[in-house]
Amino acid sequence: MFGQQAPGFDKKSILLISKPVKMKKRNTILLLGVAAIAILIIAQIIIIRGIWKQNLEMLDLRYRLLSQEAVSTLRRQRAVDVYDTVRFILDNYSEKVAKELSGIKDEKLLQQKKDEILEYFTMVLNKEQDLSGYLSAYFERMGVDKEFSHRIEIVNLEIIGVDTFPIYQNEFFVRQRPPDQRGQGQGPQVSVSHTLPETLDARTSNILVERRGLEDNYYFLFFEYYIDFTDKRMMVLRASSASLAMSIFSLLVVVILFLITYRNLMEERKLSNLKTDFINNMTHELKTPLATITVAGKTLEMQKIRSDETKVLETAKMIGKQSVNLNQLINMVLEISMWERTEFQLDKKKVHIEELMNDIVNSFKVGPGNSASLSQKYNFNGIEADIDPIYFTTMINNLLSNAVKYSDKDPVINVEGFTNDNKICISVADNGIGISRTDQKHIFDKFYRASSGNIHKYKGLGLGLYYVRKIAEAHGGDVSVNSKPGKGSIFTVTLPY
Repeated sequence: MFGQQAPGFDKKSILLISKPVKMKKRNTILLLGVAAIAILIIAQIIIIRGIWKQNLEMLDLRYRLLSQEAVSTLRRQRAVDVYDTVRFILDNYSEKVAKELSGIKDEKLLQQKKDEILEYFTMVLNKEQDLSGYLSAYFERMGVDKEFSHRIEIVNLEIIGVDTFPIYQNEFFVRQRPPDQRGQGQGPQVSVSHTLPETLDARTSNILVERRGLEDNYYFLFFEYYIDFTDKRMMVLRASSASLAMSIFSLLVVVILFLITYRNLMEERKLSNLKTDFINNMTHELKTPLATITVAGKTLEMQKIRSDETKVLETAKMIGKQSVNLNQLINMVLEISMWERTEFQLDKKKVHIEELMNDIVNSFKVGPGNSASLSQKYNFNGIEADIDPIYFTTMINNLLSNAVKYSDKDPVINVEGFTNDNKICISVADNGIGISRTDQKHIFDKFYRASSGNIHKYKGLGLGLYYVRKIAEAHGGDVSVNSKPGKGSIFTVTLPY
């Protein structure tokens, strides 16, 4: 803005160092956040599985107790053992087959006979026992109207005659039965089920109601009675739904809070970076006029210069110009700082807008260091606007200065003015480097400077367009931009009148 950069200021090296460091910190924060969320998800899964298992066990316990209570009630009502009839039938059958088994010598025929005996015992148990029907009625009376399936599983079966014939013995019974009991032989590993399929899932999902041993003169029988509700998993899911919903909700809350925190952190870091850039740019902008004034002061100390009145006058003008620039810069920063604490104060007056625009543009044309080709065209219809002429002039001058500043070639500026729907519209078009779509969203923010292209070779504080926006908004108006990189920009100020 005011000349070349003062010696000793190496901003490029600072940027080269700071950018990788900032990126590394951001990635570290992101990775830590993702790791924390992953750990939380794993913990929630463990908790949900634990809750599911607990609710499943509670459901099993509830219906096991209900079923056992129903069986006890049934026995009290009858005052006799439920399986007396079964014992009688099976004992008579066992006496008959014991004699047959003792006479069979062929292993294949013996195995077929054992399978036949096992099937018969299963049929009798399923036919004669009436727990299933009784349990259905009992559950209904208890207000538990649930459909269930039942299953009888024989654990051990032996026929006792002159010799003991092991018919069936599953792995559970082999592990659990003491070695000194009868029936040490291994029978065929036959799977027996009623209604429910004999699978591992079926076994583990069933609720054990009763485990009984029956023994008479000619047989020894040990069996288990199971029930399984058709909608058992849905019952457990409903019981766990509140905990599941809370887990999912808490997880979502944590994720959302992390995203909000991360976004705020990035915004704070962005603001911090903008302030850092502002301080660096401010240092440069202050150093340039101060360095010029210092050099001019040392020049005036030279005897050769003091003896030349023309050179003394030129040096004095240079000092005066840089002093004015320095004063303007400081005043702008102070004014913006004041705006943050107090409401923007305007001294509005009725002003002939076309005359004021002509004065501003014509003064800019003849300004020092201005080599722009500048044209203007107005159609205000002689209206007068209620504005602050000083702030309005500063606003337009900032737009014109930017048009000159951000140009890689001879600047060409077109200023147009017109009225539309009781509003003043003033556009400043240039042939400069242009602004990307991303930067257009933030170009009017305080301290913001475009991060792409070669814009950083143009020094500034990132306050000029912010200043323009604040002045426009204070007048009840707005400012917008339409730009393409490499194609120039058009800034449009709209004010009511």
